[in-house]
Amino acid sequence: MSEYGGNDMIKPYLKLARSFNAGLTGIAPLLGALAAGESDVFRLFLFFLVGFFGHSYGFALNDIMDYRIDRLSPELEERPLVKGELSIRKAWLFTALMLFLSLTFALYLSYIYSNYFPLALLFISAISITIYDSISKKYPAMDVFVALGIFFLILYGAMMVERSITTLTWIVVSLGTLQVLFMQFIAGGLKDAEHDYKGNANTLAIKLGVRVINKKMYVPFSFKMLAFSLEAVYLILLFYPFIFLPEFKQKYIQLILLIALSIAMLYISYKLVSMKIFERNVARKYIGLHYYINFSLVPIMLSCTNPWIALLAFVPALTFILSNITLHGSLLPKTM
Repeated sequence: MSEYGGNDMIKPYLKLARSFNAGLTGIAPLLGALAAGESDVFRLFLFFLVGFFGHSYGFALNDIMDYRIDRLSPELEERPLVKGELSIRKAWLFTALMLFLSLTFALYLSYIYSNYFPLALLFISAISITIYDSISKKYPAMDVFVALGIFFLILYGAMMVERSITTLTWIVVSLGTLQVLFMQFIAGGLKDAEHDYKGNANTLAIKLGVRVINKKMYVPFSFKMLAFSLEAVYLILLFYPFIFLPEFKQKYIQLILLIALSIAMLYISYKLVSMKIFERNVARKYIGLHYYINFSLVPIMLSCTNPWIALLAFVPALTFILSNITLHGSLLPKTM
């Protein structure tokens, strides 16, 4: 008889897939499609599934590849491979299934649109994620491959709907890429600093001098500058449409809301990079708050073209909260 029953059989796989932030990758191709003008709910849902299963593939593969380093951190003992809830073989089978499902829904979308060229962009996205998972702890700044994966995933959604790319589409693609760069370089670099340093991982954060020694955290000025430079470029692009694109003029409600949320996001970023004592739970709290805010900004901005798009601002946050409560009994994940 299986060690697990009912939902307990599913939970380890949901943990492996990092379901708490699946809403982010899930809406990536969907946002591309929306920026290109798609409004059909069924088709948008199919784009979400492409992103959702692609997300599950990437994170499951990441846990397989990082298993040896993850074992060094007691704070990652809830990860299903570290905890022994899943075997490596089962993890590989799940990973292959997630990739198969993502590509299957993508093929169906190509059939609907009679447009097969964007599949090449999806393949490039999957290859970029695979490269990252394979070498992320061996060389610094390999997080660019995650950013490239999201870049091509959003572009895939846009070009499936409209073969010519507008200024708004390029802005959405760039914003999604910068979001991921911040989460990987800054948030990921800080939350993993302790066991990455112990495991001699060759990440950008470690290369730039981030250290955790006897629970004391050292974050150099260069790393802080990288964090705020990424956010500065992000905010310039976020507010660009309100200045230069006609359909965004006089959208004062969205503009005021974005300004308020942007200030809150910058403050949380400051608190994160200013930590003196490393407490993974505190870092996760700041990262979770940053996550809630950061990934609501693009849908709010796009709601200037269609008010209903604003509802997508709640998808990453709701996915984050519901997944954590279901799997961990808390608002924050224990596998982050």
